[in-house]
Amino acid sequence: MSTPPPTKTVAIYCRKSTEDGLDSEFNSLDAQRQCCEQFAASQRHDGWAVSPERYDDGGWSGSTTDRPALKRLMAEVEAGKVQVIAVYKLDRLSRSLADFVGLLQLLEKHQVAFVSVTQHFNSATPMGRLTLNILICFAQFERENMIERVRDKVAATKRMGKWCGGRPSLGYDVAPGGRKLLVNEAEADRVRQLFALYLEHRSVARVLRVFHDRGWTAKGWANRKGRQSGGQPFTKSALAHTLGNILYTGRILYKGEIYAAEHPAIIDIATWEQVQNLMVSQRASGGAESRTRHFPLLKGLLRCKSCGCGMTYTYTKRGARLYGYYACHTARIQGAATCPMPSLPAAEVERLVVEEITAICRDPFLSDRVINEASVQHAAMVEDLRARSREAEALATKAMAACARAPTDAQQLALRRQADSQAATLRRRLAEAEQMTLDRSTASTLLRSFEPIWAELAPKERQELLRKLLSHITIDGEHGSAAFNFTSDGIAALASRGSAA
Repeated sequence: MSTPPPTKTVAIYCRKSTEDGLDSEFNSLDAQRQCCEQFAASQRHDGWAVSPERYDDGGWSGSTTDRPALKRLMAEVEAGKVQVIAVYKLDRLSRSLADFVGLLQLLEKHQVAFVSVTQHFNSATPMGRLTLNILICFAQFERENMIERVRDKVAATKRMGKWCGGRPSLGYDVAPGGRKLLVNEAEADRVRQLFALYLEHRSVARVLRVFHDRGWTAKGWANRKGRQSGGQPFTKSALAHTLGNILYTGRILYKGEIYAAEHPAIIDIATWEQVQNLMVSQRASGGAESRTRHFPLLKGLLRCKSCGCGMTYTYTKRGARLYGYYACHTARIQGAATCPMPSLPAAEVERLVVEEITAICRDPFLSDRVINEASVQHAAMVEDLRARSREAEALATKAMAACARAPTDAQQLALRRQADSQAATLRRRLAEAEQMTLDRSTASTLLRSFEPIWAELAPKERQELLRKLLSHITIDGEHGSAAFNFTSDGIAALASRGSAA
């Protein structure tokens, strides 16, 4: 005697777009359910059993998935209480191709079959799965067409000089009807002062201090739902972005082309271009123009031994002179009582650090210890990259196999591209790390060349060399000592610096 098939709970979903006739004794929803029940009865040999629960959406459009009965049904699917969903026709589930495909993919994820009883569609059969894949292709085509239409609309809007929405910039408010910017005079005055202050101080950091002292914040606004956003204190990057915003000149930048805009200008073009030229020169010199008295060589390298936090560069101005310091970040933010590390004079610390590095490079015993430590670090780094590269290659192989099984699955294709990209990146990093390996004799020669190379370098180049040569320097303020962490990559970098010098 054959074993009876396992019971499959069948949920019947019915929908009618309007409420007309729903109050009659036998309405459209009843007719849909009756047809589905009859079909389910014909599949009783396969274990089908109709659920007594009714999932009826009367008076709900199929253009959206925001329907109470459909939501309740999807919750039952995710809970594993339903094995088959039956509908009278495909459009009862959804009239949107994208929504329909999304719902079918959700059902497939939970291994729930979908059946249209009047159109012979069953996702549990090979023909049904073929149809599903075809529908997925059309849905992807529809999504890509929609994206292209939106992109074309944005391009046309920008070329006409219209604002395309988003967060308004400081100095402008959104017009009541939207899609247009109006000048906020109080904020516009602040923007003009920002440009004037930058031309005066020639430093974003100094202008940031002025803004903080005056209590000026970034743009605050409310969205259509009345939710407040923005209004936080300015950061250095936000201030730099504001200075580079071409919107203030009454123009719009789109794909490298500049178009005249509908909104009024706040800053004249000559002033804006003067600021852009100055910012470019500042970036090219590493900001040295704004620090004519001192260049922070150890920026980003120093760590406080007391609390483990980084040490940041700051300075005070007395008359025409600047006095630079390195201070524990914790002490600066939370107060001096939180960390015993005192502020250290920058020039003195940098002089001692360079002298210490020079002495280490001169001393054969100390340089040998540096090479040993750097070699151990390098070997550990290479081994870590090899392990990560093997894992990435395995994931890429797995993703390729998944794509072979489902060549039209957009999600699997995206995962494969991501896995291939990660594997390629790790292969490149591993090859570079293996090429950085130096023999002991070459490393020793390069360390001895530190002093003559250092003498030939500009301040910015010295800073770059220290960042390559050292991973970090730990400062012990209590005992007045420093611990240096050299890198093998940094030792190799001396070779290129030596050939350049």
